[in-house]
Amino acid sequence: MDDRKFRSVMGMFATGVTVLTTEVNGEVHGMTANAFMSVSLDPKLVVISIGERAQMLDKINRSRKFAVNILAANQQELSMIFAGQMKEKHEVNFVRLDGLPVINGAIAQVACEVVNEHIEGDHTLFIGKVTDIKLEEDEPLIFFNGKYCSLQPVEMGSNK
Repeated sequence: MDDRKFRSVMGMFATGVTVLTTEVNGEVHGMTANAFMSVSLDPKLVVISIGERAQMLDKINRSRKFAVNILAANQQELSMIFAGQMKEKHEVNFVRLDGLPVINGAIAQVACEVVNEHIEGDHTLFIGKVTDIKLEEDEPLIFFNGKYCSLQPVEMGSNK
């Protein structure tokens, strides 16, 4: 199978949009990602996946900490900034959660310390022990089939 077809198939899985953040030597670094999931409730663990060519790989290897910011529906521009899709300089205001920089207005923020890592294919999977969380009530930013989307509630029993 070719790479393009594989990417197209994987794009059919709707995901939330996150920005991963960390700090090295007083400098904040961030990267848009949708490869994030919970792993365990006891202990509370999550996993993120970072490509071998991503600058963020070295940053997390150095800091050994990261935060996951689950973006709100109105934060598409932030997703694009941290995905490198907007080349002009943008000022992003961060707040702190357990000492880590997090994005103000994100619907959820998860602070983690790296407890394990696994190199698989062309990515490194970082297992993070959750050290703090914050939750806001708002609609999430969704990504599906290469496009940003919003949620449409489905009524139970509806054939629509």
